Amino acid sequence: MKVKNSKLKTQNSKSTGVLLINLGGPDSPESVRPFLFNLFSDREIIQLPLQKLFALLISSVRSKKTISHYQEIGGKSPILELTQKQADLLEKKLNNPPLNSPLTKGGHGGIKEGQGGLFKVYIGMRYWHPFIEEAVQKIIKDGINQIIVLPLYPQYSKATTGSSLNELKRILIKYNKNFNLKIIDNWFDNPLYLDAIVEKTKEGLEKFPLDRRKNVQIIFSAHSLPKRFIEEGDPYLDQLNLTIDGIIERMPDIKWRLSFQSKSGPVEWLEPSTDSVIRKLASEGVKEILIVPISFVSDHIETLYEIDIEYAELAKSLGVELFKRTPSLNDSESFIMALADIVKQSMLSD
Repeated sequence: MKVKNSKLKTQNSKSTGVLLINLGGPDSPESVRPFLFNLFSDREIIQLPLQKLFALLISSVRSKKTISHYQEIGGKSPILELTQKQADLLEKKLNNPPLNSPLTKGGHGGIKEGQGGLFKVYIGMRYWHPFIEEAVQKIIKDGINQIIVLPLYPQYSKATTGSSLNELKRILIKYNKNFNLKIIDNWFDNPLYLDAIVEKTKEGLEKFPLDRRKNVQIIFSAHSLPKRFIEEGDPYLDQLNLTIDGIIERMPDIKWRLSFQSKSGPVEWLEPSTDSVIRKLASEGVKEILIVPISFVSDHIETLYEIDIEYAELAKSLGVELFKRTPSLNDSESFIMALADIVKQSMLSD
């Protein structure tokens, strides 16, 4: 089955499904190992001979250490609960748009005032429950044929959005369902998304004493990617820089640097790493650092452990006096408004 980007029509009583896709995360210590196995089995990220054997080996080796990290942040990933909140709030927002919203206007792609309950939002995870296939099963059970697919990765990479969409294609072929799909594969420059990041960045800056805010060095920390992906044409890095451009337009006076975190495996990754930037800033005498997790929309182990614990301890050991992180977008009103706008814009486009 060929997945198509076709215009969705909603001027009838049929519901439109919105499928939010995210990475997923272990929901218990026992699920860490199988979660890692699923992650390292993905050939969109890494391709090796005897892939399953490699995944089994690396998940076994890393699971004990990873479990200890999760234990420090509550014993599991919060990403499922956060994504479910995002889905619930988005569904409510889409079904009750403000009267001046294009969603309430008749005509091209519009929803007429009073037509409630036209959207149903589902969540599907790439590497742990509820898997994308489980979401598709629910969509089929509910009799929905029109689906807007919205991966919760603002910037496109074949390792994230690409992998998730390929998995969705495989599932749709398996079930032989002729869905009317609209796929949103990036939204790195959506104005409301940029506004939401700026809002959180300002909240982060407010954690610093007023007389020290002008000294704050902002680090936009993004999930790393093997360099070869960029060399092969992956747009992730370009889109990250354009996201930052949009933030700088709104906050032109900040001092900032881009860095990358969460690399793993014996390949060459995007540089500079976040820990190396922290070390460099500390060596330059910087005492105030604010981390903005630029490519993440929900709290998870990368924010709650890697930044809040690991990098915070590193910064303190290097003499950084004030090390803070911006709140994640999570289920904030500004982020839900952005997601609703992204869905709306997809419906109004050809």
